[in-house]
Amino acid sequence: MACRLNPATMGKITLYEDRNFQGRSFECSGDHPDFQSQLSRCNSVRVESGCFMLYERPNFQGQQCFLKRGDYPDMQSEGFSTSMKSCRLIPPHRGTYRIKIYEKEDHRGNMAELTEDSPQVMDQLRSHEMLSCSVLEGHWILYEMPNYRGRQYLLRPGEYRRFSEWGSMSGKVGSLRRATDMY
Repeated sequence: MACRLNPATMGKITLYEDRNFQGRSFECSGDHPDFQSQLSRCNSVRVESGCFMLYERPNFQGQQCFLKRGDYPDMQSEGFSTSMKSCRLIPPHRGTYRIKIYEKEDHRGNMAELTEDSPQVMDQLRSHEMLSCSVLEGHWILYEMPNYRGRQYLLRPGEYRRFSEWGSMSGKVGSLRRATDMY
């Protein structure tokens, strides 16, 4: 099965079974729900263009790993699993990024609207939890811990009335950043 290709949102990623870009490889230019028949494991990755989210399980499920343009010669040393099984191209976004974050479910409680990366979400909400949000423009990556560490979650434009809708088991969000390769 080939990657689904969308010429308007081109990206290119190559995944390798072994560290340092060795062993069998699989090249992709778009969303791919299951590449486990092409690779038994993923120990290194090269993103030539675009941004991608890798997923631990097929069909864009499980732990997530955001990768922007660059070389990743050893996924384990980067703190990621070598059992990635699917990937999603994050379409490029021109213009502003906007997200509204809320301390409580159903868009209630303290609210903050952000247009820039935030290494400390607690500073924005004055709360240890972010239980809902609305992504107004662009794609965003949420991190469980401050300073862009811990589990990651891709948020596409839309409404998220509770944390389980973005795949989290808790409302712990320590930081968030725009899904772009321009840092």
